[in-house]
Order: sequence, then C-alpha cells, then structure tokens
Amino acid sequence: MRRLTVEESRQLEAAEGWLGLGNSAEAQAELAPLLACLGSHPEVLNVQWQVLAAQHDWDRALEIASRLITTAPDYPPGWIHRSYALHELKRTREARDNLLLVVDKFAKDVTICYNLACYECCLGRLDRARRWLRAACKAGDPASIRRVALEDPDLFPLREVIRGMGESKG
Repeated sequence: MRRLTVEESRQLEAAEGWLGLGNSAEAQAELAPLLACLGSHPEVLNVQWQVLAAQHDWDRALEIASRLITTAPDYPPGWIHRSYALHELKRTREARDNLLLVVDKFAKDVTICYNLACYECCLGRLDRARRWLRAACKAGDPASIRRVALEDPDLFPLREVIRGMGESKG
C-alpha cells in the first residue's frame, strides 16, 4: 500500500472534517477525487465507509467494508465496519460471527471486544456479553468503556452489571 501524498492526506482530512461537522454530502464531495484515483486505498475506503455510515446507507457500507477487508485483511477497521453494517442491517448473528473470525488475530483491539459484547447482548447471550465487555476493559481504559457502555442501548440488559464494574474493577 503506497503512502498518501500530503495533498491526498489533506483531502482525506477535509472529508473527515466535514463528517465531524455532520455534513456527509460535503465529505462525499471532498472524497470523490480520491475515489477516482485511489478507490482501493484502505484509508480512502475507511473514510468512504464513514460517509456511507453517516448517510445510513448500510448496504453500500457493507460492500465498502468487504472491499476494505479484501484490500487490507490485517487492518481491523474493515472487520469492525463490516460487522457494524451487518448489525445495522439486522444481521447481528453474522456481525458477531464476522468478528469471531478475527478476534484472536486482533485480540487487543478494544472496539472488536466491545462490539462483540454488544452483539452477544443483542442476541441474548448475556454471559458472553459480560466476558467480552471485561476483555474490552482489559484492552482499553475501563472508565471510558464503562461510561460509553452505560449509554449504549445495545448493552441495556447489562446496565446494572456495568454500573457495578467501576466498583469491582471489571
């Protein structure tokens, strides 16, 4: 994978900036020239996925995430994005199974562990969800994860357990 030029990096950052401002249309416009010449570059595909996610275009987001995995199988965001799109498409079991394929490869990735907790919880597998949430806390900042988890509707069934995590350290 070649490195992006300074100008290409600035264009990508501009697209991300528009996303941060909540303007996916401007982000897409900023990204369009890069897609024309670098449409298979992992960083470009990553931002393209973010644009599609902001637009709630989960079918296309799933396609882009799958391309990202094909292009860069050792890049965790591709796997995370594909699972997230599957989950948004109400295909949570597939989302979970997709991450289980690579959880050993990316064992210290907080997002993968956290998302597995969410998916297991949505599937009613609360014991497994608790284990994945503990793994996320070990891989990342437990206080931050606890704060996010308390607000996450996917983890609502574990709210009392999550509240107690701060007291028992996981």
